[in-house]
Amino acid sequence: MTWGMDELEARAQRQLDGLHEFQEKLRGISVRETSSDGLVTAEVDGKGALVDLEFAYGANELGASRLADQVVTTAALAAQKVYARIAAVTEEFNESFGDMLAARPAE
Repeated sequence: MTWGMDELEARAQRQLDGLHEFQEKLRGISVRETSSDGLVTAEVDGKGALVDLEFAYGANELGASRLADQVVTTAALAAQKVYARIAAVTEEFNESFGDMLAARPAE
C-alpha cells in the first residue's frame, strides 16, 4: 500500500513533535549538588556549565585550597549527573524515534 499525503503529513508532524519534545527535555536538565559536608552547593546546566554556586556558613573556614577542591569536586559530581541524565533522555528519544520511523500506516 502506498502512503497518502495525509498519512505522510501526520507522520512528519509526529516526528517533528518528538524532536521538539526532546529538545525541551534537554533544555530543562540541570543538577544541584551539595558537598557531603553541606558547605558547597553547585548547580550545573545541561551544557555542563556552572550556573550557580553557594557557600554555607563556615565554608570560609576550610581555607582557600580545601574550599577550591570542594567546589571543583561538587561541580564535577553535578556535571556527571547532568551527563547521565542527558544520556538517559537521549536513549529514550532514540528508542521512541526509532519506533516512530519504523511505524507503518494501517492497511
